[in-house]
Amino acid sequence: QVHLVESGGTLVRPGGSLTLSCVASGIRVVNNPMGWYRQVPGKERELVAGISSASLYDYAPFIKDRAYIWKDGAKNTVFLRMNNLKPEDTGEYYCNAGGGWINGHYITSPHWGQGTLVTVSS
Repeated sequence: QVHLVESGGTLVRPGGSLTLSCVASGIRVVNNPMGWYRQVPGKERELVAGISSASLYDYAPFIKDRAYIWKDGAKNTVFLRMNNLKPEDTGEYYCNAGGGWINGHYITSPHWGQGTLVTVSS
C-alpha cells in the first residue's frame, strides 16, 4: 500500500523560499514518476512539478524557473524547492506517486498524500 507524508509547509513572506518533502512508503520513488500538486482557494488541484523515473522534468508555467523537484533514493523522498514565492502560491500542496509520463508530462495517479499548507503573506 502506498503511503505519502508531506511536510515543510509554513508561513513565508513574499519573495521567500521553502522546501517541501514527501516521504514515501510502499513505492520506490527513484523507480517511479512523482509529482507535486497544489490546490489554491477557489481553484481545482493542479500540477506544480513532476519528475519521471529517468529524472525528466515537467514544470507548470506559473512555477517554471522558480522551482526544482528532485528525488532522494536513500530517503525514499521527493522534494520540491520553491523560490521567489508569491501570495498567489498560497495553498495546500500534495504529493502524488507513481503516475504516468506521456510526452514529457506527468500523469496523475490515485496515490495522494494528506497535503501540507503553504501560506505566502507579509
